[in-house]
Amino acid sequence: MNGDPPDGRPILEEDLHAYVDEALDAQRRREVRDYLLEHPEAAREVEAHALHRQELRAALAPIADEPLPPGLNLARMVAEHERHEQDERRAPHRRWPWGMAAAVVLSLGVGAGAGWSVRGAPGSGDAGIFALGREAARSYDVYASDTARPVEMGPSQRAELVSWVSSRLGRKVAIPDLTPSGYSFMGGRLVMTEHGPAGLFMYDDAGGTRLALMVRPMAVDQDTPVMRKIDGPRAGYAWADQGLGYGVVGANEADALHPLADEMRRQIGADLKVKVKS
Repeated sequence: MNGDPPDGRPILEEDLHAYVDEALDAQRRREVRDYLLEHPEAAREVEAHALHRQELRAALAPIADEPLPPGLNLARMVAEHERHEQDERRAPHRRWPWGMAAAVVLSLGVGAGAGWSVRGAPGSGDAGIFALGREAARSYDVYASDTARPVEMGPSQRAELVSWVSSRLGRKVAIPDLTPSGYSFMGGRLVMTEHGPAGLFMYDDAGGTRLALMVRPMAVDQDTPVMRKIDGPRAGYAWADQGLGYGVVGANEADALHPLADEMRRQIGADLKVKVKS
């Protein structure tokens, strides 16, 4: 494949799934991320897989609040197993039915364990990429409608703004240039979220339509492909790369906002790639 990493190992389907599942080592994750930046079709497939994964987590989340069924209590299962072993010694012909029952119990246990792990898994709605999307939407609603002072620092203070936000977040941030896409940089500010400070950068087009980019450190979902925000009335997209989360929100239709989010991600990813090499 064109765009394969320099070590000669091609990017395979398994790598893309492992990327979404956060199962790659740091080096391979960088290679896959760079590959996705150069292959939009593969990036869209990864996005769809990631969205399906998040929707599945959201659907299973209520299971985490349910008490463990009595039949899956470990002590009870061990006692039942010992009782069945005693029965089998007395009646060997019953061994096969118990084996079948054990398989059923095992499958139930795995299913229950999966449900129980959902609430604490990375990507849970209270801290992960969904939370970032909500926070970006809230900040957009507050500041995008402000005609007097939507930003603290204007476009002429871009370098100072980058330094200020980077210092507060403890991470180097970048401000994408959307001029070729018809959007001018208005400036930005620091905002507080449920998960600490975040940078909020505002843009508008010739018609006055505004969009905002939020960036903050991520405790979970630290590497997540671009995903559509599925809660709230605003169109939005969010992703995370190397521990920084990004949320793009605007008054645009989702189909119009998506390429803008992709362009932001491409520029930020290229900037990070340069920093890694330097």
